[in-house]
Amino acid sequence: MRYCDIGFAKVDTDRCMRRGYPEVIYCPGKTRQQIKSIAKELLKKDKQVLLTKVTSGIYSDLRRAIPKLKYNKLGQVAFVEKSKKITKKGTVLVITGGTSDIPVAEEAIATLEFTGNKCKRLYDVGVAGVHRLLDNDNSLRMASVIIVIAGMEGALASLVSGLVACPVIAVPTSCGYGASFKGLSALLTMMNSCSPGVAVVNIDNGFGAGYFANLINR
Repeated sequence: MRYCDIGFAKVDTDRCMRRGYPEVIYCPGKTRQQIKSIAKELLKKDKQVLLTKVTSGIYSDLRRAIPKLKYNKLGQVAFVEKSKKITKKGTVLVITGGTSDIPVAEEAIATLEFTGNKCKRLYDVGVAGVHRLLDNDNSLRMASVIIVIAGMEGALASLVSGLVACPVIAVPTSCGYGASFKGLSALLTMMNSCSPGVAVVNIDNGFGAGYFANLINR
């Protein structure tokens, strides 16, 4: 297995061949120069790169060095993609409980579209008004994988799972008042789902959900 040692980082240039998805750059904690150097190494090998948790300021700086770099501002994801073609047959449905959960959803969608997945958005259909979800029964039934993103008490994932036959990936978010404990309440609810077929990723981890959904969908 090959990697490129650039001193401060050992860039896993073989990951795309091994896993079907290149190494992804998590930007917080890295200097702008470190981010640029890692990105350029990955582009040499795979002609594509994905960066998460990218602020607008970092993106503007990076784009001067990498002109082809695009940006999903809501999801804070920057990327250079090989192709815009949809290569996966199934549709990944991304659902949010509320509007405040959309940034995490957009991180998941950018992660999925980067590798040719077809995505459909279904936003603001939380359990406080469950009729909004039930009005979209056809979208629920047609999905090959569903990502459910919710804060507060996180009950939406169990509800969706009880209605569908496909796998459900639950993402707790840090949206909510004090007793939600910055997403811990939603995390525990999702992990304790009484509906089988729900897998749970970490709080606000839209990237992890998108990555997992891509593995299922391919």
